[in-house]
Amino acid sequence: MRSLVLLLAVMALGGCMSVSDMGEGVRYQMSDAGFLDHSDSRRVNNLRIQPDSFIYIAQGAFAPPGDAYPRPNVVAEEAFKGFVEYFPMVRRARAPEGLDAAMAEARATGAHYLLYTRFAKADDRIGNSDEWLDQEAVDRLGVDTGVIQIMLIETSTQYLIDTARIKSRGGLLTFHDNKPEDLIGPPLQQYARSLLGLSDQ
Repeated sequence: MRSLVLLLAVMALGGCMSVSDMGEGVRYQMSDAGFLDHSDSRRVNNLRIQPDSFIYIAQGAFAPPGDAYPRPNVVAEEAFKGFVEYFPMVRRARAPEGLDAAMAEARATGAHYLLYTRFAKADDRIGNSDEWLDQEAVDRLGVDTGVIQIMLIETSTQYLIDTARIKSRGGLLTFHDNKPEDLIGPPLQQYARSLLGLSDQ
């Protein structure tokens, strides 16, 4: 009898939502509870831009405080990967550069917008045996965290279209061998989608 009730409940739920929706709901709940990677994005404006916009992506040379040493251009690299799926005309700086140099380069390439990023904070906690041997500090065990700052600037007017802050943290089930830079890809892709007004999948 109990099995029949459970089967009917599953069928009723299945009629209300798709399997992918149920899976996404479980993923969201597990990430919110801290078991999977989680990110929180805060945009100042909810403006949308055209999908045929030409975006130049650059990263400042600012090194985040703390003991983490992410690759110098990793935010620009991950942003490019996230944006290229939604914006066909996107280009990335090869190395970190200052805001003025990035703006000059964006204008020289004919870009409509400059996406200027930086790693504002990164905390690389102990996540494997090698890191434990290096640090051997119980208080350093745990999940990685990081904060990214983004400015979207119109190149023709230098008007600040949008700013965003993305805070990421690892999950208890996914922290092994991870670093703060491993957490930034999905929220950057989500930011690209939000610029087109697309809802989360």
